[in-house]
Amino acid sequence: MNRLKDATSPYLLQHAGNPVDWWEWGAEPFEEARRRNVPVLLSVGYAACHWCHVVERSTAVGGS
Repeated sequence: MNRLKDATSPYLLQHAGNPVDWWEWGAEPFEEARRRNVPVLLSVGYAACHWCHVVERSTAVGGS
């Protein structure tokens, strides 16, 4: 489980079970990345996006 379990967006909720520790958009994830000196992986999509689902199934994001 990741930080999206309480999200209100249908798209974000679809990814609440991903093995990636996703954060919702905001200042906090960028502050944490800066503090840890790590890059930010930004994923943009929407619930009905066919290609978003294809990418999820074909990458580690989908747990494969």
